[in-house]
Amino acid sequence: MIAEFPPVLIFWLGAVLLPLLPKNVRPWAFLAFPAASLALVLSLPIGTTLTVEFLRFELHVLEVTQLSRVFGIIFSLIGIIAGIYALHVKQTGQQVAALLYGGGALCVTFAGDYLTLFAGWEVMAVASGYLVWARGTGESYAAGIRYFLVHLFGGSLLLAGIAIQVVSTGSILLRPFEYGESIAAWLIIAGVALNTALPPLHAWLADSYHRATITGAVFMSALTTKSAVYVLALLFSGWDILLYMGVMMALYGVVYAVLANDIRQLLAYHIISQVGYMVAGVGIGTTLAINGTAAHAFSHILYKALLFMGAGVVLYTTGKSKLTELGGLYKHQRLTYWLYMIGAFSISGFPLFNGFISKSIIVSAAGKSDYSVAVLLLMLASIGTFLHTGLKLPYWTWHGRDSGVVPAKAPKNMIAAMAVAAFFCVLFGVYPDLLYRQLPHAMNYQPYTLHHLVEAVQLLAFTFIAFWIYRSSLAGEPYVALDTDWFYRAPRDVARAVFVTGVNRVFDACETLAFRIPGVLSRVFTHPAQFLRTMRLPTRDFDPDADRGPLADPLALTLLVIVLVAIWNLWW
Repeated sequence: MIAEFPPVLIFWLGAVLLPLLPKNVRPWAFLAFPAASLALVLSLPIGTTLTVEFLRFELHVLEVTQLSRVFGIIFSLIGIIAGIYALHVKQTGQQVAALLYGGGALCVTFAGDYLTLFAGWEVMAVASGYLVWARGTGESYAAGIRYFLVHLFGGSLLLAGIAIQVVSTGSILLRPFEYGESIAAWLIIAGVALNTALPPLHAWLADSYHRATITGAVFMSALTTKSAVYVLALLFSGWDILLYMGVMMALYGVVYAVLANDIRQLLAYHIISQVGYMVAGVGIGTTLAINGTAAHAFSHILYKALLFMGAGVVLYTTGKSKLTELGGLYKHQRLTYWLYMIGAFSISGFPLFNGFISKSIIVSAAGKSDYSVAVLLLMLASIGTFLHTGLKLPYWTWHGRDSGVVPAKAPKNMIAAMAVAAFFCVLFGVYPDLLYRQLPHAMNYQPYTLHHLVEAVQLLAFTFIAFWIYRSSLAGEPYVALDTDWFYRAPRDVARAVFVTGVNRVFDACETLAFRIPGVLSRVFTHPAQFLRTMRLPTRDFDPDADRGPLADPLALTLLVIVLVAIWNLWW
């Protein structure tokens, strides 16, 4: 039945078929697959399941819940928007990787068992890593290697936890964990937390996203961290530690954004901050908080993709992405600027934009659960978000000093994609019930209260005044700020010597040994008498060209001893 067809297969079928199409048709055909997936997700009834026999397991490859449906809708929708943004891209590799990547996110979202979830998880890691490499620069190659290594580590933690869980319970089905119930739970949450970019496991994100391709970064900003948030909400709702870690994430991202000079790296740090709100919502664990997590993930994918698209237009048209190299672009890119600002207003929580109607749910849930300190810290993080994404980045990119850079004309499809994303940011901000009706739990929440409006306006107004006074101090600096990635980048020479050079030498020695053993054995068993007659130790008058005999060969001597011992044991 088509109603039980997993949406992931539409994306992955597209990845198979797309290379067979003419080059000029592929970008347009790309849009058909996420569009078909969106139509399918919207038509899937809650409770739909599909099982497949695999080895001795029964895989639940499709399990539709209200929570998975929300994430499935936004993952498919962003595939369409990002596909429009990438219409000018002709590289088949990027197109195929994007479809595999989106399909992996849907595989994770609708998985009902650990094996299906892990399959989607690993496909996402490989496909997104390719989007970093596809940039084709030395920096992107090195960042891609680090990206793969970090996600290999995270995937290993996840797989180890899954193995222990399956062996101990005898079931591969996904189910919520009680707080700290087993070592398997801790290993799984560690593997998932790495994909949420939870500090100190976060540096891969800020290291790689700004080095990915212009269009690839849009997909990356939407999929990896949010699919991990979904898994956290599914398996670890109510774990208090996630509340504390989420609040720390929200603050950590905005603090490090101060140091960022690359505009896409600045936006990457704000992904960490915004995902912190979602992680905190999972930690609170109430129905209101889980609704807030799902709503904010939905909103975040839209406005963060819009922000990355705006930064991508700047990079595409100028070839530059550092604040110290930009400025004065407004007179050339008015439309790009205002579309970007819709994303900036959204992420900053302006009324009438989608960030306002989703972020506030999590803050309200924290207040209702008596986490007053968390409320204050999350509001502080919101100030930092507006300061950097809404003020610092656009001011020093499109206003501020005139860098003299004259941008080329951006492809129309890039601007059109920004307009579509901006439309949805405003649509859900003005009509929040369109989103609220899709959330996992029924709720009676009104974002547009007088108290909330006054609070938001006050925070935003005072932040703008502070920025305007100290704006010269917030200009970018021409340096690269190292993060916790220093701990695995600094010892690279030692790691290379141990894990690359050393391992290669061991394999070379084993290879040499493997080729010599057959020759020695042949000499021993083909002509044993001659072999024994020629055995002699080297003399003092050593001739390097002389036949020294097998006793002078440690390998031959060792094999001879082994053979004699074996014969002795067999005889007796």
